Amino acid sequence: MSRYTCCAGYMPCSGRCGESRCPEFCLATEVFLCFGNSVASTRFLLQDEFNIQTTKCDNCIIGFMFCLQQVACIFSIVAMIVGSDELSEASQLLNCLSDMVYCSVCACMQTQHKIEMDKRDGKFGPQAMSVPPVQQMSRIDQPFPPPVGYPQPAYGQPYGYPPPHAQGYPPPAYPPHGYSK
Repeated sequence: MSRYTCCAGYMPCSGRCGESRCPEFCLATEVFLCFGNSVASTRFLLQDEFNIQTTKCDNCIIGFMFCLQQVACIFSIVAMIVGSDELSEASQLLNCLSDMVYCSVCACMQTQHKIEMDKRDGKFGPQAMSVPPVQQMSRIDQPFPPPVGYPQPAYGQPYGYPPPHAQGYPPPAYPPHGYSK
């Protein structure tokens, strides 16, 4: 709480709300009175701190939420101007639906916030998806592999070019045993 600033410093009122004297009260006030700004500013803060980009899926969900709220607002205005009870009920239904989507999106955002802060604070322990340690293969008990890519010469015939040897294995002795010029 020693670092707390209202709306994470992203709003014009940030730093002017007495956060330094009573940060707990200011945080409670921010969450209850400015819930949307609180969630959005926390998201911006974490994205800036950890260099996290918003995904296309996030943009789509947030855009859908905003569009639904705008349509609900337009229906409310049209229902008020026209005075139709059916449009008024439709606008209330759309408004309720947009509020449900908004609360769901905010809950998802806050879950993302919690995970990022837990990662930052080391509450996950060792990373489950970390790079495994370097492993060495033992070649002591493995037989020498046959040459790859070249046919074996007939018995007693000289080799043409030496076959490529596998990485890490010693090259075969040339000329073959029993062959002389």
